[in-house]
Amino acid sequence: MESAELAHAEKSGKNADMVRNFSLRERIQLALITWAATALIRLICPSLRYTFLPEPGCAATIRGQSPVTIWTFWHRCVIPAAHRCRDNQIAVMTSRSFDGEYIARIISRFGFIPVRGSSSRGAVGALMGMRRQLEQGHSVAFTIDGPRGPRYIAKPGPVLLAKKTGVPIGCFYIHVERAWVLNSWDCMVIPKPFSRAAFYVSAPVSVPPDATDEQMKVLHQQMQDTLERCRLNAEQAFGQ
Repeated sequence: MESAELAHAEKSGKNADMVRNFSLRERIQLALITWAATALIRLICPSLRYTFLPEPGCAATIRGQSPVTIWTFWHRCVIPAAHRCRDNQIAVMTSRSFDGEYIARIISRFGFIPVRGSSSRGAVGALMGMRRQLEQGHSVAFTIDGPRGPRYIAKPGPVLLAKKTGVPIGCFYIHVERAWVLNSWDCMVIPKPFSRAAFYVSAPVSVPPDATDEQMKVLHQQMQDTLERCRLNAEQAFGQ
């Protein structure tokens, strides 16, 4: 995917915010899921006790505030991340599927900006939407192994976006010491009340604007390795 493709997406009017129509039953389900998940996050997550673990050179704070950054993190820690990084006007890519719709509705209630599209549906238009958010001064975030996995395998979109915009990539992971683990592709964690949580944030990864294809592959692997370093170090924070 090169800049010409991104320009074509913008010129042709592809809208990253377009979503499909939902049936009455689906609309009812969306309302119930959105209400229940929002209530769950607001009930449990304020009780978490965070340990903030920034790498040298990291400019983020415990609330996720930082200079404009392309954030990446693994899908399974999306619940504590939604609460801890709330109210910062961070744009988040969410798919156009049914699952993506309720995620977009939930994160909107926590001060995030949903940008619709994913690696499998509307990828080019969604990257254009993320680029526009960066140009407006908003950080952006990718649940980088989503929307359907495989778990812990990073997709390349943030590296391309960093090349085109000059904005660095930041990786993080939030490990919850005590949690319910769902039987889902991502093994999503639901924190247990009053648990400790380790918030590990990497130093920024920069992508040169003239990076070659070979360099892009190396930088993609660097992002993958950084994401895993964040996860492993967060998991070891409490001796686990």
